[in-house]
Amino acid sequence: MNFGKVLTAMVTPFDQDQHIDFNRTTELVNYLIDHGSDGLVISGTTGESPTLSLKERLQLFEHVVKVVDKRVPVIAGTGDNNTKDSIAFTKEAEKTGVDASLLVNPYYNKPSQQGLLEHFTAIANETKLPIMLYNIPSRTAVQMSVDTVVQLSQVSNIVSIKESSGDLDAVSEIIERTDEGFTVYSGDDSLTLPILSVGGDGVVSVAAHVIGDEMKQMIEAFEVGDVKTAAKIHRELLPIMNAMFLSPSPTPVKEALQLKGINVGDVRLPLVPLSFEQRKTLEQILENR
Repeated sequence: MNFGKVLTAMVTPFDQDQHIDFNRTTELVNYLIDHGSDGLVISGTTGESPTLSLKERLQLFEHVVKVVDKRVPVIAGTGDNNTKDSIAFTKEAEKTGVDASLLVNPYYNKPSQQGLLEHFTAIANETKLPIMLYNIPSRTAVQMSVDTVVQLSQVSNIVSIKESSGDLDAVSEIIERTDEGFTVYSGDDSLTLPILSVGGDGVVSVAAHVIGDEMKQMIEAFEVGDVKTAAKIHRELLPIMNAMFLSPSPTPVKEALQLKGINVGDVRLPLVPLSFEQRKTLEQILENR
């Protein structure tokens, strides 16, 4: 299933008391849709899902679905490292009207490939939602193998993967060995163009919060065969893409939004705001774009 080309992994706006700010969320959703986002991924890594309660996440899903009003797909992060809880939460998320579920590799308990296979299959069998797998070994301490992805792609409602392993060879093999309808998205902004070049479908992006229009232009140039222009845009955007990870995400992108006049509040502990030096570096990179 193709959810679009630029899917923004949306930050969760907080107020000064660190509660979810639903007014700011409405403003952010509309801003992103107006600036290049073909879809929104909510309550993922960038949405600070580890610090959101289940109640907060469901409230966020309901609110975003209402604001989006079917303009773009809404993909909700519903996975964790407890299969039974993931099933229950995905069922609750389904009731909110989200369009799909994002399921991350189970973290901390380091399951085997067979464990991954059974975990994702068990969740998929209990929901009607289309599922996007999320392979991010740097945060979960487990790598989903190509063979496992290929097997999971045969489950009827497992339709896509967000690939954040940084392994272009693995991405290429996944694309080659899965059916045409199975979509592969880059989970790293800077690998968007390389992954498109081997047959990928788009990006689940952090940087699209601030350069969504430009990323859309890059992808559109590539798709019409203007590879030279696409590569030029990629090179120009690369410093900003990398700046979004000056410190643990989503701290830099929240600061970048503030600098653009879009107030989304601070991050929740254990994340902390940028240092003075980091903030100056970010300001300089954004000014030099």
